[in-house]
Amino acid sequence: MSEWKPATRRKLLAIRDRLRKAYGRPALRPHLAPVDELILTVLSQNTNDRNRDVAYARLRERFSSWDEVRDADEDEVEEAIRPGGISRVKAGRIQKILRAIGDDDLSRLGEEPLDQARAELCELPGVGRKTAACVLLFSFGRADVPVDTHVYRVGTRLGLFRPKASFDEAHDEMLRLVADDPEEAYEVHVGLIRHGRRTCTARDPRCGECPLLSLCPYGKARRRSGEI
Repeated sequence: MSEWKPATRRKLLAIRDRLRKAYGRPALRPHLAPVDELILTVLSQNTNDRNRDVAYARLRERFSSWDEVRDADEDEVEEAIRPGGISRVKAGRIQKILRAIGDDDLSRLGEEPLDQARAELCELPGVGRKTAACVLLFSFGRADVPVDTHVYRVGTRLGLFRPKASFDEAHDEMLRLVADDPEEAYEVHVGLIRHGRRTCTARDPRCGECPLLSLCPYGKARRRSGEI
């Protein structure tokens, strides 16, 4: 196997354009509700979007404010978010985050330098790079790229990330490649997720019908070996 070399922006843009043609072009619409996004992202961990949304809706129905969630008995929070899975862990994490935030609505993160805003989010209990990136991109429209399991898998196969790179390293590579362009960051993030769910699946990826095959070291290796 040839030695890995960092991807170029030219390659990223070629990937983006093919994903756009295959799945459409998503539009970034920042919603300016960072605390909501933070809690929603915690609920998304280790579950699918449907269960996450059900858990979030139940939480908002049960409690009238984030202050109430913060001060509630942990058992009540856990019961509300149970459809989202690992509810005891998530209930404790949500309450710790809300206690750490206090009365801060996090709106200032939209104006702070990106590195500073990210670092402040990552100081919160249980908040890592992906969660911080979700808040910065979806709430404020800032050029950070959340690297979830789909983005990591597809990006690694495409050679965007070094084989066996940490998730933090993968986030750094995506930041380098999107070059401070929020629209591009969002489109690449959504496109890679759609591709990971529909074509470049964890098991039995459909490389033979992949629009990215000519750009993908993994797919080309499978073709050479006769797997596709």
